[in-house]
Order: sequence, then structure tokens, then C-alpha cells
Amino acid sequence: MKIVLLAAAGCFLLRAQGNYEIQVYPSETVASGQTMVELHSNFTAKGSITTTDGTYPTNHQEHETVEITQGWTNWFETGFYIFTSIGPGGQSYQWVGDHIRPRVRVPETWKWPVGVSVSTEIGYQRPIFSRDTWTWEIRPIIDKDLGPWYLAFNPALERSWHGPSVSQGVEFSPAVKVSYQFTKLFAGGFEYYGTTGPITGFAPLYEQQHQFFPTVDLNFGPEWEFNFGVGVGVTQSTDHLIVKMILGRRFQFMTPRLHLSQAILARPNS
Repeated sequence: MKIVLLAAAGCFLLRAQGNYEIQVYPSETVASGQTMVELHSNFTAKGSITTTDGTYPTNHQEHETVEITQGWTNWFETGFYIFTSIGPGGQSYQWVGDHIRPRVRVPETWKWPVGVSVSTEIGYQRPIFSRDTWTWEIRPIIDKDLGPWYLAFNPALERSWHGPSVSQGVEFSPAVKVSYQFTKLFAGGFEYYGTTGPITGFAPLYEQQHQFFPTVDLNFGPEWEFNFGVGVGVTQSTDHLIVKMILGRRFQFMTPRLHLSQAILARPNS
């Protein structure tokens, strides 16, 4: 029984997306002057039943995350997350924590062969939901359109600044997306999310997290974003079945402006 409980608690020992915001990032940032509002809805249909660290088990938890991203220039944005959760056994709807995420990208005018951007994210989670209350992430983002195919790779590095995972240092959490545009409306493919442990020495396989999501993306127009997937965990420390949905809408609340820094970055090579 002790081994089972330790395995169930493994998803709290390694840093991961925490089932609040399950997304492979594209390199594109929100356009200057635009505001992107997204709702991330994630339901853990089959997760941990028991924990050993005083946090809520993940089984039948419904996580709702509001993400608001403001585009400042054609290469810089800032995102803000509000994490919430409701669960079984009388667990009421509760605030979990907040994160902030600035991101920069390589402008299209540079004409690189792949899309490239880098985000960094820092935030707080209440200890009843995560013993690692303050965490930080840096996420390089590389993507490419190849005809109807879309490929994206996010080799993220994560670290806890307060909690039991501090001693583990920086951990590797890769994410991959592959999709095919079947029609103008519909794209299908898969997403992968993993957490392998400290970069100085990966954790044993049973302590690692690996999830695969068959996904659907619907194109309702340039102002909208819709993503749906059902994820299967393939290790003991991974939640075994998660249903996720992302619904996003772009708004033009600000007037786009060409700042001096934009003009310099957009200047073609002489």
C-alpha cells in the first residue's frame, strides 16, 4: 500500500502543467493592441485518489483557468492566468493561484525558417493544491507550417522556488504538437506533455509523467481559438484520463502603434 500511495503522489513531486493550462504554445504572439481572452477547462476523469502531502487528489477535479494576454508590439506580449478548481466530496469552487507570463518572439520580418519565441512564467499556487507554492518556468517555442502539417516543440525548463521540489533544481518538461489541416475548419492531430525530472539526472520512468492527447482544432475565424482533446497518461505518476478544452477570443481594445523598438527589429538586413 505504501508503494501505491507514493506512486499516486508522484505527480506532485515532478513539475508539470498541473492540469490547469494544458497547451502547446505556438511561436506567434498576440498582435499589437489586441487582447486575447481564453478559458481553459480541464476535467480529470481518472486521476489520483489519495495523496500523502495534504493536497487535493486530482480525481474528478474540474479546473477552470482564465488567461488574458495583451499584445504590446509585434514581438512582445504579457499573459496573466487565474487558476480555479472545484472537486468532489464537498470541495467548493476555489481560487488556486495566479501566474504572469511575458513572451518575446522573432519577428516574421527576420524571415527565419522556423517560428521562434521564448516565454517565462512565474506564479503562486495555494499549498492545498500544490506543495510547491512558488514556481518558475522558461519555455522556448519552435514551430513550423509544412503545407497542411503543423509542428510545434516546447522544451520547457521548470523550477520550484518554495516547496519540496526546490532541491530537485531545474526540471525538463517537453511538449509537442503535430496536426494536419484536413479542411479550412478542421485540423486534427495529437499533443504530448511530459515531465522527466531534474536535468542533472532524470527520474525513474514510473515517477515521470507522459501524456498523449488526440486533439481537434476548429477554425471559426481569425478572432477565435478552439482546441479539444482527451489525454491518456502512460505512467503510474500521470493522471490517466483528462478531457481538456480551450476557447479563446481576440479583442481590439487598444490602437496598434509602431514603437521605435519595433521599427529597429523590423529593419531588413542591409
